[in-house]
Amino acid sequence: MTKNLFKPFLIIFLAASLFACSESEPERPLGEYEQGILIMNEGAFGVNDGEVFHLNTNTGELKRNVFELENGRPFAGLLEDMILEEDRLYLVANTGKVEIVDARDFKSIGSVTGDLDISRSLTVNSGKLFISDYGPYAPDFSTPDSYVAVVNTQDGGLVSRKIPVSRKPEDMIATGRYVLVAGSEEGKVEVIDAETEEIFKTIDVEGRPMKFFEANGSIFLYSITSEVVIFYSFHLDNFTLATTNYYPIINATGKIAVSPEGVAYMLTSSGWPDYQDGIAKLALFGPEIDLDWYTGSGFYGIGYDPIAQEIYVSNSNGFQGNGSVTILDKEGTEVRNFEVGRGPSGFLFR
Repeated sequence: MTKNLFKPFLIIFLAASLFACSESEPERPLGEYEQGILIMNEGAFGVNDGEVFHLNTNTGELKRNVFELENGRPFAGLLEDMILEEDRLYLVANTGKVEIVDARDFKSIGSVTGDLDISRSLTVNSGKLFISDYGPYAPDFSTPDSYVAVVNTQDGGLVSRKIPVSRKPEDMIATGRYVLVAGSEEGKVEVIDAETEEIFKTIDVEGRPMKFFEANGSIFLYSITSEVVIFYSFHLDNFTLATTNYYPIINATGKIAVSPEGVAYMLTSSGWPDYQDGIAKLALFGPEIDLDWYTGSGFYGIGYDPIAQEIYVSNSNGFQGNGSVTILDKEGTEVRNFEVGRGPSGFLFR
């Protein structure tokens, strides 16, 4: 009897001890770059001085040249895109390379430095990297050999395959076992099966498809023309168009930021010689639209801080030296302005 009585008490004691240990186990402290805002500076053509700055939103401190600071070498490329996937941050250079860093401390993990041409963006699916690339320029500066490069590990390495796609592929997004590619020049969305590495389906769209984003449980595509912008959503079970909505926003540049509530902020520009730039604002799930929500000149990138509910607008200053960032509140009132690097073009909010 003594033995039988002891066993349940022992089980209860061990369970309580394990519970207490799990309750008292300290959480891993956040790395320095896991909070705040990362600012992407494209760099100047021919100089290849792209870099990342970090803004500490608690102290207001701006740390410059984070990649070089943490790795003891310059980034040495024109920075086109930043993509966060779990604990890895992918820095895509349109000079034909991808640097991979630990998103917590910015220390280098690996890279893709060979067999790329004019890289644009990246996504991860099935344990592989998929990198959109214009391919080499032809003598007439067309891009007939655009592709999506495949790398078989998430930590970089060699390009194992190039999947031919329509000209000038831009943004991509992963869903299930598939990768959607925005073919900006020919008005196509190519659906790649990540497991077979083949094009599964092609969807024709109007305008120049530029950016995918998720809102209200759906995947949307932002496409632009000189006279209107178009938002598409998709049926993901058969990859057909679900909705198509047109808005009378002229001269959109393709740069967009979307709030969690589905409010879109889009850069517009008259282009040379006046460069009359602006931000148009619209509600994707409501009637609100403001064609001239904010105006200025030299706008180059835009982002939305979901915590502070502020809009970040970068200014290239004509690539004459460093650019700047202006922070706006939801009414379009300037909160702060500060200098950053050359060609600031994007933001990552942590």
